[in-house]
Amino acid sequence: MGRSVFIESNPGLARLSLRAAILGAAALAGTPAIAAEARNAAMPDLVVTAPNYVPSGSLTATKTTAPLIETPQSVSVVTRDQIDLLNFIDVQQAVRYTAGIVGENYGPDLRFDFLTLRGFIPVQYIDGLQAPVSATIANVGVDLYGFESVDVLKGPASVLYGTTPPGGIYNLTSRRPSAEFGGEVAVKYGTDDYKQAAGTITGALTDGVTARLTGLYRDRDSQTDFVTAERAYAAPAVSIALGPDTTLTGLGYYQYDRTEGDPNGFLPVLGVLEDNPLGRISRGTNLGEPDLNFYRREQFAAGYELVHRFSDALSFTQNARWTEYHEDMRTIYATGLAADNRTVSRADYPFKDDVNQFAIDSRLDGRFSTGPIEHRLLAGLDYRNYREASAFGFAATTPIDLFDPVYGTAPVEAPALSPWTDQRLKQTGLYVQDQAKLGGFILTLSGRQDWSRRTDYLSPDAPTDKDDKFTYRVGGTYLFDTGIAPYVSYATSFQPVVGADASGQAFDPSEGKQWEAGVKYDGRTLSPGVKLFATAAVYKITQTNVVTTDPNNANFSVQTGEVEVKGFELEAVARIHDQLSINGSYTYADTEVTESNGPDLGARLVGQPKHKLSLFVDYTLQQGPLAGFGVGVGGRYLSNSPGSLPSAFAPTVYYTPSTTLFDAIIHYDTADWRFALNGSNIFDKRYAGRCTGPVGCFFGQSRQVIATVTRKF
Repeated sequence: MGRSVFIESNPGLARLSLRAAILGAAALAGTPAIAAEARNAAMPDLVVTAPNYVPSGSLTATKTTAPLIETPQSVSVVTRDQIDLLNFIDVQQAVRYTAGIVGENYGPDLRFDFLTLRGFIPVQYIDGLQAPVSATIANVGVDLYGFESVDVLKGPASVLYGTTPPGGIYNLTSRRPSAEFGGEVAVKYGTDDYKQAAGTITGALTDGVTARLTGLYRDRDSQTDFVTAERAYAAPAVSIALGPDTTLTGLGYYQYDRTEGDPNGFLPVLGVLEDNPLGRISRGTNLGEPDLNFYRREQFAAGYELVHRFSDALSFTQNARWTEYHEDMRTIYATGLAADNRTVSRADYPFKDDVNQFAIDSRLDGRFSTGPIEHRLLAGLDYRNYREASAFGFAATTPIDLFDPVYGTAPVEAPALSPWTDQRLKQTGLYVQDQAKLGGFILTLSGRQDWSRRTDYLSPDAPTDKDDKFTYRVGGTYLFDTGIAPYVSYATSFQPVVGADASGQAFDPSEGKQWEAGVKYDGRTLSPGVKLFATAAVYKITQTNVVTTDPNNANFSVQTGEVEVKGFELEAVARIHDQLSINGSYTYADTEVTESNGPDLGARLVGQPKHKLSLFVDYTLQQGPLAGFGVGVGGRYLSNSPGSLPSAFAPTVYYTPSTTLFDAIIHYDTADWRFALNGSNIFDKRYAGRCTGPVGCFFGQSRQVIATVTRKF
């Protein structure tokens, strides 16, 4: 059996600087290539198991195969190799070491990925098409195991994707079929009775037909008492060569979630952030009704990707997907704390949501020259038809004791549901992009026209909201032969705003604009055994047409608000001689409500720390009796962040204190097997993920240790 070099990623020490990591990588990179060749010659049975640890490209950035180094905007890619090595379970965890984006805003949520990107909530995309996100949550919680990568496009992205927030988007790329037979089966067991079995298999079915099947089953408890969760996931994929120049790939997934006993929070500030005279609250405290609280979700999608090559210089790609999303839940949760500091009032909140969506994106990608200038021209048309109907109920219910909760003290009937949303959104976008290259200079020009129509079926007499908007991006990059690429760009975005002012005039879309300048480096001049991609960027985002209180008409709003975000980001991913892996990032984000008629004027945006610092270092032995054995250590630092914006109804803002968390990993690999023990928050730091109000606190993830055994074939 061959020996393996499995370079894992596990967070680096938060107190170490990113500069130290890069200097260390550079020092190792200076090792002559002949030394690496001699080492490999001495170990012909060497197995490299993470060849794609360091990203080089992303379709998300430009909808073309242009390298990341040529994109005049910050893009981070968390590859499948990084996901596997760090044992990331969801997208919230996957961005722990990525600059500009913060996850786990509500602690270890078992349903959704709560993220903040450059101060705003990013919208989820799957294979380049927007997920059918509901009116309340910007993602659908589809399982990370089914995907090859997480791409984070930072800053306005409307020019390619239509209605998007100014902070950016993230895109999940599905696992695809391969003609080469392969796959894996993996089992996991960990704290909170975490149990999981998953696997993927791919290969050729016949000439011109390849397939992949990915599946997962998970059964786990939570750090919150009396909470359990189950998930079943399956994703088939089939690729058919319709001819020498045409490929059709069918992609689909089905996921079912069942959670009992939630909520995962809604705890008082007194006892979490601040001292309660009666003592501290346990992280496992459940103030709901475990026998009544439940969450059910069923979602499935079916679609395809069609690629036809007319010539070496012209190709056509079409992505399409039909998705259905159904959610049913009931949550009894805390709403207030009495003067005795232990009696908690509660509310009963049932909710049901049904969403279906059809989305399609068709584009031509062509290459041509005008004299010395080489052009890569992209022209596309996308369309989305989204329908959502939701209903909720609300009622006060029985109180409970904070320190000695007793459940089921009285019958609790769920309140009746009332319609909340019933709407259809149709959006069509026509976009054009030219990447013009002259020598080392690359000019990126992009423009898009969107037509958006929203019909509210709950108000049949209301006129259809119509939003027509033009957005664009202009960027310049100069790529030196050394692999250093400074760039500058300007981009815009828009999002529809539901509602009307005092005169009945429908709100205009909010608008975002961003200046960004930075430098990228792809390590092309380093020795052959060194892979490195690093980015440094500064930016300024301004969002206008933000809704704020109307000073002249009570209970109405006007669009005179403005938000500004200024920041600096530094990120590096390195893999050196298939032994040493480094992930390092630093984020500075200064967010502010710059114009408002309310008490939030001058406030920071919620869930966004000013500073985020993370560093991961992993090393694997290649020689001797312990060849294949590796360890990784690291840490993450987050400065404090506000849990809400001040308002007339909630003037007090509760800040999550700064925290430093440490992680570790031990792993051993052979050519066919992998054994790993991943530890997250290994010192079991007690901290709050977020506090949205006096009884709106959510504990961060406690110590989590998960053992994994993987059989590869």
